[in-house]
Amino acid sequence: MSIKNVRLEVMQFLEKNIDSFVENYLIPVEKIWQPSDLLPDSENDNFLEEVKELREFAKELPYDFWVVMVGDTITEEALPTYESWLLDVEGVDQRGGEDGSGNGWAKWIRHWTGEENRHGDLLNKYLYLSGRVNMREVEITTHHLINDGFDPGTDSDPYKNFVFTSFQELATYVSHNRVAQMAKKHGNHKLSKLCRLIAGDEMRHHHAYSEFVDRIFQVDPSEMMLAFHYMMKRKITMPANLIRESGGKIGDAFHNFSDSAQRIGVYTSLDYVDILEKLINRWEIDKINNLSDDAEKARDYLMKLPSRMAKLAERMKVSEEAHVFKWVTPAVVK
Repeated sequence: MSIKNVRLEVMQFLEKNIDSFVENYLIPVEKIWQPSDLLPDSENDNFLEEVKELREFAKELPYDFWVVMVGDTITEEALPTYESWLLDVEGVDQRGGEDGSGNGWAKWIRHWTGEENRHGDLLNKYLYLSGRVNMREVEITTHHLINDGFDPGTDSDPYKNFVFTSFQELATYVSHNRVAQMAKKHGNHKLSKLCRLIAGDEMRHHHAYSEFVDRIFQVDPSEMMLAFHYMMKRKITMPANLIRESGGKIGDAFHNFSDSAQRIGVYTSLDYVDILEKLINRWEIDKINNLSDDAEKARDYLMKLPSRMAKLAERMKVSEEAHVFKWVTPAVVK
Protein backbone atom coordinates (compact mmCIF):
# COMPACT_ATOMS: atom_id res chain seq x y z
CA MET A 1 0.00 0.00 0.00
CA SER A 2 1.33 3.46 -0.89
CA ILE A 3 2.26 6.00 1.77
CA LYS A 4 -0.55 8.25 0.52
CA ASN A 5 -3.14 5.48 0.93
CA VAL A 6 -1.88 4.69 4.44
CA ARG A 7 -2.25 8.36 5.40
CA LEU A 8 -5.78 8.36 4.02
CA GLU A 9 -6.66 5.27 6.08
CA VAL A 10 -5.20 6.87 9.22
CA MET A 11 -7.18 10.07 8.62
CA GLN A 12 -10.36 8.02 8.17
CA PHE A 13 -9.55 6.14 11.38
CA LEU A 14 -9.11 9.39 13.34
CA GLU A 15 -12.21 10.91 11.76
CA LYS A 16 -14.40 8.43 13.63
CA ASN A 17 -13.67 10.46 16.78
CA ILE A 18 -14.02 13.90 15.22
CA ASP A 19 -17.17 14.78 17.18
CA SER A 20 -15.36 14.08 20.45
CA PHE A 21 -12.45 16.28 19.28
CA VAL A 22 -14.87 19.11 18.53
CA GLU A 23 -16.60 18.63 21.88
CA ASN A 24 -13.38 18.41 23.91
CA TYR A 25 -11.28 21.10 22.25
CA LEU A 26 -13.72 23.64 20.81
CA ILE A 27 -16.47 25.68 22.49
CA PRO A 28 -20.04 26.05 21.16
CA VAL A 29 -20.72 29.36 19.41
CA GLU A 30 -23.41 30.36 21.89
CA LYS A 31 -21.07 29.87 24.87
CA ILE A 32 -17.71 31.20 23.72
CA TRP A 33 -16.70 34.86 24.13
CA GLN A 34 -17.12 37.24 21.23
CA PRO A 35 -15.09 40.41 20.47
CA SER A 36 -17.93 42.72 21.50
CA ASP A 37 -17.82 41.23 25.02
CA LEU A 38 -14.38 42.79 25.52
CA LEU A 39 -14.68 46.17 23.81
CA PRO A 40 -16.57 49.40 24.50
CA ASP A 41 -20.26 48.90 23.69
CA SER A 42 -21.28 51.25 20.88
CA GLU A 43 -24.94 50.92 21.96
CA ASN A 44 -24.09 52.16 25.44
CA ASP A 45 -24.46 55.85 26.33
CA ASN A 46 -21.04 55.59 27.99
CA PHE A 47 -19.38 54.41 24.79
CA LEU A 48 -17.28 57.54 24.25
CA GLU A 49 -16.12 57.56 27.87
CA GLU A 50 -15.10 53.90 27.58
CA VAL A 51 -13.17 54.63 24.38
CA LYS A 52 -11.44 57.58 26.04
CA GLU A 53 -10.37 55.35 28.92
CA LEU A 54 -9.08 52.71 26.48
CA ARG A 55 -7.03 55.36 24.67
CA GLU A 56 -5.55 56.75 27.88
CA PHE A 57 -4.30 53.32 28.97
CA ALA A 58 -2.96 52.71 25.45
CA LYS A 59 -0.66 55.73 25.78
CA GLU A 60 1.40 53.94 28.42
CA LEU A 61 2.53 51.13 26.13
CA PRO A 62 5.95 51.35 24.37
CA TYR A 63 6.76 51.37 20.66
CA ASP A 64 7.92 47.77 20.27
CA PHE A 65 4.78 46.65 22.05
CA TRP A 66 2.64 48.27 19.35
CA VAL A 67 4.74 46.75 16.58
CA VAL A 68 4.16 43.30 18.08
CA MET A 69 0.45 43.99 18.54
CA VAL A 70 0.15 44.99 14.89
CA GLY A 71 2.12 41.96 13.70
CA ASP A 72 0.01 39.61 15.81
CA THR A 73 -3.18 41.26 14.57
CA ILE A 74 -2.19 40.97 10.91
CA THR A 75 -1.27 37.32 11.40
CA GLU A 76 -4.61 36.57 13.07
CA GLU A 77 -6.60 38.43 10.42
CA ALA A 78 -4.99 36.43 7.61
CA LEU A 79 -5.43 33.09 9.40
CA PRO A 80 -9.01 32.33 8.27
CA THR A 81 -7.77 32.29 4.67
CA TYR A 82 -5.62 29.28 5.61
CA GLU A 83 -8.85 27.28 5.79
CA SER A 84 -8.53 26.75 2.03
CA TRP A 85 -5.02 25.28 2.54
CA LEU A 86 -6.20 22.86 5.26
CA LEU A 87 -9.26 21.81 3.29
CA ASP A 88 -6.83 20.53 0.63
CA VAL A 89 -5.16 18.09 3.04
CA GLU A 90 -5.39 14.37 2.25
CA GLY A 91 -8.35 12.87 4.07
CA VAL A 92 -10.32 16.12 4.20
CA ASP A 93 -13.36 16.23 1.93
CA GLN A 94 -15.14 19.55 1.93
CA ARG A 95 -17.57 18.44 -0.79
CA GLY A 96 -18.72 15.08 0.57
CA GLY A 97 -21.76 14.35 2.72
CA GLU A 98 -25.45 14.47 1.84
CA ASP A 99 -25.76 18.12 2.84
CA GLY A 100 -22.57 19.10 0.99
CA SER A 101 -20.83 20.11 4.22
CA GLY A 102 -18.00 17.60 3.82
CA ASN A 103 -16.62 14.92 6.09
CA GLY A 104 -15.72 15.15 9.77
CA TRP A 105 -12.34 16.76 9.11
CA ALA A 106 -13.99 19.52 7.11
CA LYS A 107 -16.26 20.10 10.11
CA TRP A 108 -13.25 20.37 12.45
CA ILE A 109 -11.41 22.80 10.19
CA ARG A 110 -14.43 25.08 9.75
CA HIS A 111 -15.22 25.14 13.47
CA TRP A 112 -11.56 25.77 14.34
CA THR A 113 -11.42 28.57 11.77
CA GLY A 114 -14.55 30.11 13.26
CA GLU A 115 -12.88 30.32 16.67
CA GLU A 116 -9.68 31.73 15.21
CA ASN A 117 -11.55 34.36 13.19
CA ARG A 118 -12.62 36.10 16.40
CA HIS A 119 -8.99 36.87 17.30
CA GLY A 120 -8.34 39.09 14.30
CA ASP A 121 -11.70 40.81 14.72
CA LEU A 122 -11.00 41.63 18.35
CA LEU A 123 -7.42 42.83 17.91
CA ASN A 124 -8.29 44.91 14.85
CA LYS A 125 -11.05 46.74 16.68
CA TYR A 126 -8.79 47.35 19.66
CA LEU A 127 -6.06 48.84 17.46
CA TYR A 128 -8.62 51.03 15.71
CA LEU A 129 -9.95 52.42 19.00
CA SER A 130 -6.49 52.84 20.57
CA GLY A 131 -5.44 55.67 18.28
CA ARG A 132 -1.84 54.45 18.45
CA VAL A 133 -1.46 52.92 14.99
CA ASN A 134 -1.97 53.95 11.37
CA MET A 135 -4.88 51.69 10.52
CA ARG A 136 -4.67 52.24 6.77
CA GLU A 137 -1.07 51.01 6.77
CA VAL A 138 -2.08 48.03 8.90
CA GLU A 139 -4.90 47.24 6.47
CA ILE A 140 -2.53 47.48 3.48
CA THR A 141 -0.14 45.01 5.11
CA THR A 142 -3.00 42.61 5.88
CA HIS A 143 -4.27 42.92 2.31
CA HIS A 144 -0.79 42.16 0.97
CA LEU A 145 -0.35 39.17 3.30
CA ILE A 146 -3.59 37.60 2.09
CA ASN A 147 -2.71 38.33 -1.54
CA ASP A 148 0.80 36.90 -1.18
CA GLY A 149 -0.44 33.59 0.19
CA PHE A 150 1.29 31.22 2.56
CA ASP A 151 3.21 27.98 2.10
CA PRO A 152 4.13 26.17 5.33
CA GLY A 153 5.96 23.48 3.35
CA THR A 154 3.50 20.75 4.26
CA ASP A 155 1.95 20.08 0.83
CA SER A 156 -1.27 18.12 1.38
CA ASP A 157 0.33 15.75 3.90
CA PRO A 158 -1.83 15.61 7.07
CA TYR A 159 1.10 14.41 9.23
CA LYS A 160 3.23 17.43 8.32
CA ASN A 161 0.26 19.77 8.64
CA PHE A 162 -0.51 18.56 12.15
CA VAL A 163 3.12 19.03 13.20
CA PHE A 164 2.94 22.57 11.85
CA THR A 165 -0.33 23.43 13.60
CA SER A 166 0.83 21.82 16.87
CA PHE A 167 3.92 24.02 16.82
CA GLN A 168 2.27 27.17 15.55
CA GLU A 169 -0.64 27.15 17.99
CA LEU A 170 1.80 26.88 20.90
CA ALA A 171 3.91 29.70 19.44
CA THR A 172 0.88 31.98 19.18
CA TYR A 173 -0.06 31.08 22.75
CA VAL A 174 3.39 32.20 23.92
CA SER A 175 3.16 35.48 22.00
CA HIS A 176 -0.36 36.45 23.11
CA ASN A 177 0.30 35.38 26.70
CA ARG A 178 3.48 37.47 26.90
CA VAL A 179 1.66 40.49 25.44
CA ALA A 180 -1.02 39.98 28.13
CA GLN A 181 1.67 39.97 30.83
CA MET A 182 3.26 43.15 29.47
CA ALA A 183 -0.08 44.94 29.28
CA LYS A 184 -0.76 44.00 32.89
CA LYS A 185 2.62 45.38 34.00
CA HIS A 186 1.69 48.70 32.38
CA GLY A 187 -1.62 48.73 34.24
CA ASN A 188 -3.72 47.92 31.17
CA HIS A 189 -5.82 45.14 32.70
CA LYS A 190 -8.52 45.15 30.01
CA LEU A 191 -6.01 44.61 27.21
CA SER A 192 -4.30 41.98 29.34
CA LYS A 193 -7.58 40.08 29.69
CA LEU A 194 -8.24 40.37 25.97
CA CYS A 195 -4.88 38.86 25.03
CA ARG A 196 -5.09 36.25 27.77
CA LEU A 197 -8.39 34.96 26.37
CA ILE A 198 -6.91 34.71 22.89
CA ALA A 199 -3.93 32.85 24.36
CA GLY A 200 -6.35 30.43 26.04
CA ASP A 201 -7.93 29.61 22.68
CA GLU A 202 -4.51 29.00 21.14
CA MET A 203 -3.55 26.60 23.92
CA ARG A 204 -6.77 24.60 23.48
CA HIS A 205 -6.09 24.37 19.76
CA HIS A 206 -2.50 23.31 20.43
CA HIS A 207 -3.74 20.48 22.64
CA ALA A 208 -6.09 19.34 19.87
CA TYR A 209 -3.51 19.23 17.10
CA SER A 210 -0.88 17.63 19.33
CA GLU A 211 -3.49 14.99 20.23
CA PHE A 212 -3.97 14.26 16.51
CA VAL A 213 -0.21 13.73 16.16
CA ASP A 214 -0.10 11.56 19.28
CA ARG A 215 -2.78 9.28 17.87
CA ILE A 216 -1.00 9.02 14.52
CA PHE A 217 2.19 7.98 16.34
CA GLN A 218 0.21 5.11 17.84
CA VAL A 219 -0.82 3.66 14.45
CA ASP A 220 1.84 4.84 11.98
CA PRO A 221 4.91 5.67 14.08
CA SER A 222 7.66 5.58 11.43
CA GLU A 223 5.94 7.85 8.92
CA MET A 224 4.84 10.24 11.67
CA MET A 225 8.44 10.41 12.94
CA LEU A 226 9.72 11.13 9.44
CA ALA A 227 7.13 13.89 9.02
CA PHE A 228 8.14 15.49 12.34
CA HIS A 229 11.80 15.26 11.31
CA TYR A 230 11.05 16.81 7.91
CA MET A 231 9.23 19.80 9.40
CA MET A 232 11.86 20.54 12.03
CA LYS A 233 14.79 20.12 9.63
CA ARG A 234 13.03 22.47 7.22
CA LYS A 235 12.18 24.74 10.18
CA ILE A 236 8.68 25.91 11.00
CA THR A 237 7.72 28.89 8.86
CA MET A 238 5.92 31.60 10.81
CA PRO A 239 2.64 32.71 9.15
CA ALA A 240 3.81 36.34 9.24
CA ASN A 241 7.06 35.66 7.38
CA LEU A 242 5.74 37.31 4.21
CA ILE A 243 4.53 40.56 5.78
CA ARG A 244 5.47 43.81 4.07
CA GLU A 245 4.65 47.46 4.47
CA SER A 246 3.13 49.57 1.71
CA GLY A 247 5.56 49.93 -1.16
CA GLY A 248 7.75 47.11 0.17
CA LYS A 249 8.70 43.69 -1.14
CA ILE A 250 7.28 40.40 0.08
CA GLY A 251 8.65 39.51 3.52
CA ASP A 252 10.78 42.63 3.97
CA ALA A 253 9.04 43.62 7.23
CA PHE A 254 9.32 40.26 8.97
CA HIS A 255 12.90 40.60 10.20
CA ASN A 256 12.23 43.99 11.82
CA PHE A 257 8.98 42.70 13.33
CA SER A 258 10.85 39.70 14.76
CA ASP A 259 13.48 42.02 16.23
CA SER A 260 10.76 43.97 18.04
CA ALA A 261 9.30 40.74 19.44
CA GLN A 262 12.73 39.58 20.62
CA ARG A 263 13.72 42.95 22.11
CA ILE A 264 10.73 42.94 24.46
CA GLY A 265 10.77 39.17 25.00
CA VAL A 266 7.39 38.41 23.45
CA TYR A 267 8.71 35.65 21.20
CA THR A 268 12.38 34.76 20.91
CA SER A 269 14.60 32.17 19.23
CA LEU A 270 14.85 30.42 22.60
CA ASP A 271 11.05 30.13 22.66
CA TYR A 272 11.29 28.25 19.35
CA VAL A 273 13.68 25.78 20.99
CA ASP A 274 11.46 25.49 24.07
CA ILE A 275 8.42 24.67 21.92
CA LEU A 276 10.38 21.97 20.11
CA GLU A 277 11.36 20.43 23.45
CA LYS A 278 7.75 20.54 24.63
CA LEU A 279 6.58 18.68 21.51
CA ILE A 280 9.32 16.05 21.90
CA ASN A 281 8.20 15.51 25.49
CA ARG A 282 4.48 15.64 24.67
CA TRP A 283 4.81 12.90 22.08
CA GLU A 284 7.39 10.97 24.12
CA ILE A 285 9.65 10.71 21.09
CA ASP A 286 12.29 8.83 23.06
CA LYS A 287 9.84 6.01 23.93
CA ILE A 288 8.25 5.28 20.55
CA ASN A 289 8.74 1.69 19.38
CA ASN A 290 8.61 -0.24 16.10
CA LEU A 291 10.40 2.37 14.03
CA SER A 292 12.03 1.76 10.66
CA ASP A 293 15.76 2.39 10.29
CA ASP A 294 15.12 5.77 8.66
CA ALA A 295 12.67 6.72 11.40
CA GLU A 296 15.23 5.74 14.07
CA LYS A 297 17.72 8.11 12.44
CA ALA A 298 15.05 10.80 12.33
CA ARG A 299 14.38 10.28 16.05
CA ASP A 300 18.10 10.64 16.85
CA TYR A 301 18.21 13.90 14.90
CA LEU A 302 15.16 15.26 16.74
CA MET A 303 16.46 14.33 20.17
CA LYS A 304 19.74 16.18 19.56
CA LEU A 305 18.18 19.17 17.82
CA PRO A 306 17.09 21.29 20.83
CA SER A 307 20.58 21.52 22.32
CA ARG A 308 22.08 22.37 18.94
CA MET A 309 19.49 25.07 18.30
CA ALA A 310 19.83 26.47 21.83
CA LYS A 311 23.53 27.10 21.27
CA LEU A 312 22.77 28.97 18.05
CA ALA A 313 19.96 30.95 19.69
CA GLU A 314 22.18 32.07 22.55
CA ARG A 315 24.67 33.52 20.07
CA MET A 316 22.08 35.45 18.11
CA LYS A 317 22.20 39.21 18.46
CA VAL A 318 19.19 41.46 18.08
CA SER A 319 19.46 45.05 16.89
CA GLU A 320 18.84 47.51 19.70
CA GLU A 321 17.68 50.16 17.25
CA ALA A 322 13.97 50.00 16.51
CA HIS A 323 12.86 50.10 12.89
CA VAL A 324 10.28 52.85 12.31
CA PHE A 325 7.26 51.09 10.87
CA LYS A 326 4.57 52.85 8.88
CA TRP A 327 2.08 50.96 11.04
CA VAL A 328 2.76 52.83 14.27
CA THR A 329 1.77 56.45 14.79
CA PRO A 330 4.96 58.60 14.85
CA ALA A 331 4.08 60.06 18.26
CA VAL A 332 4.44 56.57 19.73
CA VAL A 333 8.06 56.20 18.64
CA LYS A 334 10.27 57.00 21.63
